[in-house]
Amino acid sequence: MRERSAYKITEGRILSGGKRAKPEIADYILVYKNLKIGVIEAKRDELEVGEGVAQAKSYAEKLQIDYTYATNGKVIYQISMKSGEEGEIDCFPTPDELWNKTFFGQNEWKDKFSDVPFENVNGTKGARYYQEIAVNNTMTAIAEEKDRMLLTLATGTGKTFIAFQIAWKLFHSRWNLKRDGKRRPRILFLADRNILADQAFNAFSAFDQNALVRISPHDIRKKGTVPMGGSVFFTIFQTFMSGPDGTPYFGEYPPDFFDFVIIDECHRGGANDESNWRDIMKHFSPAVQLGLTATPKRKDNIDTYKYFGEPIYIYSLKEGVNDGFLTPFKVKRIQTTMDDYIYTSDDKIVEGEVEKGKIYEESDFNRIIVIKEREAKRVRVLLGEMNQKEKTIIFCTTQDHAAAVRDLVNQMKDGTDPNYCVRVTANDGARGEQYLREFQDNEKIIPTILTTS
Repeated sequence: MRERSAYKITEGRILSGGKRAKPEIADYILVYKNLKIGVIEAKRDELEVGEGVAQAKSYAEKLQIDYTYATNGKVIYQISMKSGEEGEIDCFPTPDELWNKTFFGQNEWKDKFSDVPFENVNGTKGARYYQEIAVNNTMTAIAEEKDRMLLTLATGTGKTFIAFQIAWKLFHSRWNLKRDGKRRPRILFLADRNILADQAFNAFSAFDQNALVRISPHDIRKKGTVPMGGSVFFTIFQTFMSGPDGTPYFGEYPPDFFDFVIIDECHRGGANDESNWRDIMKHFSPAVQLGLTATPKRKDNIDTYKYFGEPIYIYSLKEGVNDGFLTPFKVKRIQTTMDDYIYTSDDKIVEGEVEKGKIYEESDFNRIIVIKEREAKRVRVLLGEMNQKEKTIIFCTTQDHAAAVRDLVNQMKDGTDPNYCVRVTANDGARGEQYLREFQDNEKIIPTILTTS
């Protein structure tokens, strides 16, 4: 058993002026077999042991650890967060005693997964507490032979890093669908945009390069077949749905070829019954499938939650902000005079047809009806309300909409740089990836605004 003293759980909420609130720091974390299994809150011996109980419970609840302890060096107070039992004990349990109390009913694969430590990418990146919980909950679900799982974590909290750690543990434990340990798993990472698939490919760089495969239509056409050699495959839905004579490329793989499938941004429609993307998941139905989403359950993504089931872990935007891992923000609602539209004979139709008498609502704009003057007004209001020197992301309805908004921003901006606002979508390819890297670089001020869909 290892003791990690003064374990920093959170970073502390970001405050104005570049300052932070006080972070949450546990006095000791007990680590055994690469898992955190205990919290100790230590107080000075002149204080009553009860002075550390509230903190011990708070830290254990946040870290999802069952057994937590408060001590003043003379008395030890034990709490079980699951059973609710608590009271003084004579001495701390041994590592094996605490492990057995915590993981009663542990099976072979739970042990094998815990034997594989988190990969710190040559010491450059450690897992945050919520990332560890997300990975551990996923490994537990796989060990318990669940075949559909969902993780819901706010944007910017590192879902790709979590996916990497899960794949790392599966790969090095030699888990596969037969659960015989005779071969390493074949893992598929599915995204809906090339830039996301490429980011994931790069994020998995700790794997041997021979294990990683980036599936692209160009390579398939060049070689005449889909790639089969490798362990971790990356592609986008659009690539898998394409193919010669209307035959999708994903059909060239046997249904049981992949042992584990990760669906990134699964709320975008991949699990919707009407979506063609669902055909991919149906084809690979023997595989264990993990959905990643940043979107909490609501009416427009109910199919996603129906397909994967309730999340095995949720880390909300509010938690990320309070913990100091995400930047606080203010919501400023802007309402224009054209949030719906009914065609009249005085209006000019530039292209296409309009349904007379129909009320076009917010969800229809820039999908089935485009009113350029409306977009110009909204961009003008946005630029007038914001600090034009602060980096900003504008989420748009479609790639065409993102291009239109980009052009409007550049036409109305105060500055002079032609790349003040850029678009980053699937159609922008390598140039879009370069724009994104420059946008993410805190040392660069251009591009300042990014539009995407």
